[in-house]
Amino acid sequence: MRSTVLALAATLSLAATLCLTGAAYAQDQGAPPPADATAQAAPAGSASDSVPNAPADAAQAAPADQTAPADQAAQPAPDNAVAAAPGGPLPIDPSIPSMTGPQLLIQTSMGNITVQLDYTRAPQTTLQVVRYVRARHYDGTVVYRVAHDALIQMGSWDAQGKGRPEFDTKLPLEVRNGLSNVRGTLGLARQEAPDSGGADFFINVGDESPLDAAKDVPGNTTGYAVFGKVIAGMDVVDKINKVTTGGSAGPMPSEQTPIMPIALRSISIVPGSDSMLPQPAPAKPAAKPVPAAAAKAVPKKK
Repeated sequence: MRSTVLALAATLSLAATLCLTGAAYAQDQGAPPPADATAQAAPAGSASDSVPNAPADAAQAAPADQTAPADQAAQPAPDNAVAAAPGGPLPIDPSIPSMTGPQLLIQTSMGNITVQLDYTRAPQTTLQVVRYVRARHYDGTVVYRVAHDALIQMGSWDAQGKGRPEFDTKLPLEVRNGLSNVRGTLGLARQEAPDSGGADFFINVGDESPLDAAKDVPGNTTGYAVFGKVIAGMDVVDKINKVTTGGSAGPMPSEQTPIMPIALRSISIVPGSDSMLPQPAPAKPAAKPVPAAAAKAVPKKK
């Protein structure tokens, strides 16, 4: 098993240096992570120290569910950024281009967020995130990191501070794709190694373009890949980014850990938005059960 650590040395909003840690644990032979799998937080001495688990009933302290019915997002939404009404939430950065790819509905206890993935500019990252969505990896986790005025992060941690296993894969770092870590974009968390991105991702609330690839370093070896953008629910993102921090459950320092768990009910593909993607292979037939007589003939291990 391994702990995914997204360690940043870039200067972020308010001249703060952030350490983004994801719960990425290798799963043998790339098998889908089991729904009830858990793992320990990053060990002491890594970029993020282990922290005590929250009480078992912490999840019950989440705010009242304001999640809208899933059928409200049953059809793909137009790929555009709607300007905010006077006095309303800020729109996403207008420099973000149009994108083609699947759309995801993120249902949280504080409201719904719809995101557009960019299969053209970040095809491998898009396919990996979709693979986790199809495996229901995100369902029942929490938004475990809130860096005020900078970003929110989610992926593999539950309300008790336990991490879920990830696929044992290597993902090319798709940073030089014309996209930047500006307000409203999605970036993929990773370890120090460029190809170590897993399930965890963040949504940029501020202009976090220092997280882009270093201009003086050639190739795709630095920075954090942008692979999508928010197309609905940026006000929910802003609301989450304003919650009180100081909690203790999860891999982040207390000042970036919400006190009240923000439940991530589910992440699902908006129907009709993923037609351009390769469809998953059909499931193999289940193995035939071993006859009772044959089972009894197997010698027991001493």
